[in-house]
Amino acid sequence: MEKGFLSLILHAHLPFVRHPEYPEFLEEDWLFEAITETYIPLIDVFDKLIEEGIDFRITMSLTPPLISMLTDEFLQSRYIRYVEKRIELSEKEIKRTKHQPEFLSLARMYHHYFTNARYVFAEKYQRNLVLAFKKFQDMGKLEIITCGATHGFLPLMNNNQNAMRAQIHVAVNHYEKHLGRKPRGIWLPECAYEPGIDLLLKEAGIRFFITETHGVLFATPRPKYGIYAPVYCPSGVAAFGRDAESSKQVWSSKEGYPGDFSYRDFYRDVGYDLDYEYVKPYLPGDSKRTNIGIKYYRITGKTDHKEPYSPERAKEKAAEHAGNFMFNREKQIEHLASIMDRKPIIVAPYDAELFGHWWFEGPQWINFLFRKIAFDQKTISLITPTEYLEKYSINQVSTPSLSSWGYKGYSEYWLNETNDWIYRHLHKAAERMVELSRLYPHTSKDSIQHRALNQAARELLLSQSSDWAFIMKTGTMVEYAVKRTKKHIYRFTKLYTDIKSDTIDPNWLSEIESRDNIFPDIDYHIYQ
Repeated sequence: MEKGFLSLILHAHLPFVRHPEYPEFLEEDWLFEAITETYIPLIDVFDKLIEEGIDFRITMSLTPPLISMLTDEFLQSRYIRYVEKRIELSEKEIKRTKHQPEFLSLARMYHHYFTNARYVFAEKYQRNLVLAFKKFQDMGKLEIITCGATHGFLPLMNNNQNAMRAQIHVAVNHYEKHLGRKPRGIWLPECAYEPGIDLLLKEAGIRFFITETHGVLFATPRPKYGIYAPVYCPSGVAAFGRDAESSKQVWSSKEGYPGDFSYRDFYRDVGYDLDYEYVKPYLPGDSKRTNIGIKYYRITGKTDHKEPYSPERAKEKAAEHAGNFMFNREKQIEHLASIMDRKPIIVAPYDAELFGHWWFEGPQWINFLFRKIAFDQKTISLITPTEYLEKYSINQVSTPSLSSWGYKGYSEYWLNETNDWIYRHLHKAAERMVELSRLYPHTSKDSIQHRALNQAARELLLSQSSDWAFIMKTGTMVEYAVKRTKKHIYRFTKLYTDIKSDTIDPNWLSEIESRDNIFPDIDYHIYQ
């Protein structure tokens, strides 16, 4: 019998990026890279474990923007084009490296890698990877949780309850449409919480959320078990705190596993290494050099001289690191179990894209970890947050503190001198959306006015994505983040003015409906 539990939680999210007005668009590759390098490798791991009868539990958020893109026929078709171009390049690489055995074997590996991605995506799951994750959910292996409708940073919404409620309820309705039941849990965008948000979660039927470590540790009153058991907010919604120790071992590129010198180097890519004319057909729209996804070198060390990547060596290291992680969790749980009167839970949340995209061997690490937990020890059992709440339905009542994850843990990454200008516009737009919903309580569903009101809600939600503020702070793709924020605010403001003056342009409305087509079933009355 186990002495405690491990809950591995992956946050799968990307901002809504869809540009049919361009033949190719660089930022759409964010989705295509994640499909190829993270989602399909994880699906392969889960399918193989199930095929071999190995029990496991894992929790994943699938955010509404991600689900919307994964189920969009236009983006599905573009992904096929994306992966087929990489299959073509890998075939050329097999010929180019035929006299370089250390690279030839890698070229063949990538050809198999991309060919398998196309098979899993197009044939096995008929272009809809949400069906794969739903299958794992229905089998009881995977708990899928939701997020804010567009990953809006709730504590920075100026306490506009209607705007915050819309982010939550739109997400819940979207989840139910695609996954066949209401979500039990939510990954609050950026793990950002402030007291009172749990009341909105309860209203939407959410049972639990994930918060940063100090959100629970600094709760009032102080939690008896720290982060090793959930606390109930006064509303009855449970908060699970992140375990810093287990997170750092995996997350940190300097101190954690992903920085090991045997692993594949993310930053050495043929998109930069090979002759420009050779790789140009595989670069996106503007033909600027960028990552293509074929990488031949391992991290090697803090040096510009990189050694060829060895998949066998990296696989052995992933198994070693999985064993090390399990050993550390065993010792951690043994200690906690000796001082607690219940079995502790270690909550280990990560961005899903760490596994496979940033850390190429990450899915292998998860595979080894699950197998080792199943066969090599008896101290730990894998569990989902819902399963833990079913085992321990009585928990301490405590109010978590204001918190987020990221730099310093108190929203600073999303509110600083690089992005503070956006909030006056977001707050005003949210106030105007509430105003519109009250001014037009009854509209015919077939009317242009009804369509415009629903589109205004979409534009507001898209402008609220925390991804834009995050990108402005990181300093990468800033121009795109600024452009997206301004475009959605402009479109919302024009809709607001046109609706009130009864001068809606049907052609322009149809155009932005086709571009910003997220949440086709949205009902603007959610803002009342």
